[in-house]
Amino acid sequence: MSLVSENCTVLFNTDKQTLVAQEEILKQLEDSDDKVKVKALKSAILMMLGGEPMPKILMTVIRFCINTEHHEFKKLLMLFWEIVPKYDSDKKLRPEMILVCNALRNDLNHSNEYVRGSMLRFLCKLREPEIIEPLVPSIKSCLNHRHSYVRKNAALAIYHIHKHHGQTLVPDGAEIMENFINAESEVGSRRNAFLMLFNEAEELAIEFLATHADEVDQFGDGFALLVLELTRKVCRRDPQQKSRFVLFLFQLLSSQSAAVSYEAAWTLVSLSSAPTAVRAAATTYTALLSLQSDNNVKLIVLERLAEMKKRQSRVLAEVLMDMLRALASPNVDICKRTLEIAIDLVSPRNIEEVVHVLKREVVRTRDSDLENSSEYRGMLIHAIHTCSVKFPEIAGSVVHVLMDFLCLEGAMDVIIFVRAIVEQNVSLRAGMLEKLINTLSEIKSSPVLGVSLWIIGEYIEDQALLDLGFRGVADLLGKSPFLVRLSHNDSILLKTDDAMLDTTTATKSVVLADGTYASQTVAIEPQPSFVSGDPVLRTLISKGDVFLGTVAVNALTKLVLKTRTIHGESHPTTKQRQLLVLDVCCGIAELIEHSTAESCSSMKNSHKVCSAGAETFQNVCLGASADCLERLTLFVRLLLDDGIDHAILGSYLNDSRQAFSRYLRYTLSATPGAEAGGKALLVSAPTIAQVDDLISWRQLRQVTPASGELDLCDGDDLMRATGFTEGGDSVGMRLSHVYQLAGFADPVYAEACVTVHDYDILLEILIINRTPSTLTNLTVELATMGDLKLVERPQSLTIGPLAQRSINANIKVSSTETGHIFGTIVYENSSTAEKTFVNLNNIHLDIMDYIRPALCSDEMFRSMWAEFEWENKVAISTP
Repeated sequence: MSLVSENCTVLFNTDKQTLVAQEEILKQLEDSDDKVKVKALKSAILMMLGGEPMPKILMTVIRFCINTEHHEFKKLLMLFWEIVPKYDSDKKLRPEMILVCNALRNDLNHSNEYVRGSMLRFLCKLREPEIIEPLVPSIKSCLNHRHSYVRKNAALAIYHIHKHHGQTLVPDGAEIMENFINAESEVGSRRNAFLMLFNEAEELAIEFLATHADEVDQFGDGFALLVLELTRKVCRRDPQQKSRFVLFLFQLLSSQSAAVSYEAAWTLVSLSSAPTAVRAAATTYTALLSLQSDNNVKLIVLERLAEMKKRQSRVLAEVLMDMLRALASPNVDICKRTLEIAIDLVSPRNIEEVVHVLKREVVRTRDSDLENSSEYRGMLIHAIHTCSVKFPEIAGSVVHVLMDFLCLEGAMDVIIFVRAIVEQNVSLRAGMLEKLINTLSEIKSSPVLGVSLWIIGEYIEDQALLDLGFRGVADLLGKSPFLVRLSHNDSILLKTDDAMLDTTTATKSVVLADGTYASQTVAIEPQPSFVSGDPVLRTLISKGDVFLGTVAVNALTKLVLKTRTIHGESHPTTKQRQLLVLDVCCGIAELIEHSTAESCSSMKNSHKVCSAGAETFQNVCLGASADCLERLTLFVRLLLDDGIDHAILGSYLNDSRQAFSRYLRYTLSATPGAEAGGKALLVSAPTIAQVDDLISWRQLRQVTPASGELDLCDGDDLMRATGFTEGGDSVGMRLSHVYQLAGFADPVYAEACVTVHDYDILLEILIINRTPSTLTNLTVELATMGDLKLVERPQSLTIGPLAQRSINANIKVSSTETGHIFGTIVYENSSTAEKTFVNLNNIHLDIMDYIRPALCSDEMFRSMWAEFEWENKVAISTP
């Protein structure tokens, strides 16, 4: 099995039962048919890779196979030369390899350029200097071949030979490559030659770049990426060399290749924090966002912009408008990430332009047929709300546009935004309240209607709005009763209509995350028709939403009390409105009574059938609460009781509004930079470093090969690689796995911290002696249930009075299933020698303890899901 430990390019799994005997393979290799030889050589390679010794095969291959012109056979021969043992037991080159070298030289001088090129690629894998040495002149001659494929692979072969054998075989390799790259015009050949100079003769590579500084962007993408890698390598070692590469970086920023321009921007930002460099890199990133159609590329670029925002936010704010062009993408993740970055870069200089773009996008979600329009609209509304909190002066330009969406999906976000603007902007309050009253009949969502009614009841003050608001809400409510009483025939008709409301389906084509197309079928539930054309508010209350009815009565009560303040108690308008509110209160109370009685009746007899001809009630109550009745009683007392203290009336009218105002002030103070009123650039970035953290100076760091491989901006990458990301709370995670084993009243208190490491569980047990005596021979006896095995038992201890000790116990896990750990504490009192037992609580290990949260793309999730057994189809044969 010694061959397995040697170097090889590929490793195949072979079935031992299908192996062919060595004599049969030798016989097939002597056949004149190339197809038979191909099959035999494949079997021989598989057997040799599997560790089967075949000492006789080398000479047979040399005699009968070495001069073939069959292309597949030639490729198999290269694999065979790579894995065949080339040295004898004395570590000397086998004599047969001289004939092999002659065959390799013949292929290097072959008239077919592709045979030459493939042989040169094969020589890059050989590591035996005795075989390569006689081939070096032929390899050098291939550098002058007429075909670029041969020259390209010849340069690669020279690089690998010089890399592994140094000055022994190709002492003049650097000079050869220097002359070759100066005379070469083909892109691939020049790139391979520069690859050797980059790794083996760095100064020559830098000189070549300096000589051809104006032509770097014309040398191809592969060459440009090597230039960027050379830049990072040199500047890691010697930061003073940055000035030599800045010109190349600025040239490569405008490359036609997205990969080159992206790498150039990242390298430029890593090398320099100057505003000019950061601005150029940010411009390149935003251009990639606009030009690239791949969503993955856009997300990667946005992550780079987010990293730049932490350090160069002021410069990045200059390209904010170009960044917002990414909102045109149909992908919600891209839009969400763009908005997260953009909101932190908003400043007084660009706030108007940003809000204009956001308003345009909100309107586009209504006019265009976007796949996730409601989710995207919610994100836009949240972004506009954040901007209006930081810059209150822009609220007036957006609030009326947003109020047009109160009847669509995402209306809850809009009404919350409107509620905050009504409180914070007194100058806009009258116009917003008037539009809200006019839009009230179009709102179809119960929570949105509740917030709207609260706004109307709290903020209407002047007489004109009082008349408009009371009339609008009263018209939508109508008069009591709110119970819809139907005759028997109407009930049967309604049931028939409901039965006809079948679920319909709609099929449309969607683009998946991996770029493929798929058909999506959506079930559409038809909306049931109501008995009459009542307004939405009355319909919802009639269907049992008594909480919404209570909110509506609350709004009307406040409007009546404000009318009383303006006109007086005896004014006809006040009395008329007061009677209307009392009538609505009685209707809501009757609805609550009926829903409660019907619920009790259905609980007693859920299968009761009403007799024919009896009246039925179409009432689907959403749940009545005693709180609603109590509040209705309060409203009636406020309207009818003349002896109520004015302080109570003032509290009823003002306390809710004042509480909301305090809430807004609290949220405003919790927002970083909000108190500045938008006078400075607002960047709500998390804390990057503490004031007492050590500063790591790269210029003072020891230059070692290990440190040279670190990235120029590797701090965040190392934190992510080790699992310590921002916001990570390792102490909190540890405390969540602490289990109390004994009670506080026990003579010995114990608790355990459980740490799960894949297939190992570590128990750190804290033991505290609560007695004034010394405890001897204290042992924690543990036992397990399930697929758990105790590996290391805790040692016996002696604990002094009121002292504490910590012990560890290791448990091996054989499968990630539910298990239990239980046990007792046994100890002896030093004075009485009496043995005492303390039973410990069980430690329950769930499968969730072995699961760690991680991110997974859609494509990776689908591939892993397909590997599970329950997804695989099992063929069942039936007689």
